[in-house]
Amino acid sequence: MTRETEERLLRCALEARANAYVPYSHWAVGAALLAQDGTLFPGCNVENTAYGPTNCAERTALFSAVAQGKRRFAAIAIAGGRQGEPPASFCPPCGVCRQALAEFCGPEFEVLLVKSEGEVRRHTLGELLPFAFTPASLAEEGDAAHAHV
Repeated sequence: MTRETEERLLRCALEARANAYVPYSHWAVGAALLAQDGTLFPGCNVENTAYGPTNCAERTALFSAVAQGKRRFAAIAIAGGRQGEPPASFCPPCGVCRQALAEFCGPEFEVLLVKSEGEVRRHTLGELLPFAFTPASLAEEGDAAHAHV
């Protein structure tokens, strides 16, 4: 990824936080998903009174990209913190978002945690979700699908 592309990705994640709907937790998260073709997909978290229907920023970006026909991704940037304040710490994706990303992204997929455009922590999806259950898991010897029943 070029420096210019990374800067666009980080900026997009930080800007997406402004659209977060977080009247309950007041924890605003923005994400920017970079497709292999260079298209950026912003996402923000959207809370719900019933909590269960709440959607994280990472999945908002991923589902938007998939809805537009994208299936191959290079990286995601994530910025989160108290609503109305700049991020004070790094905000890693939750387990559900890690699993959702693993459906489309391999272990080398880049996950950039953003405090500001100058403060970034880099990880791979494999570091954040070792032993991921992926589409390949269903085809492995011993039929891994039955292990989860």
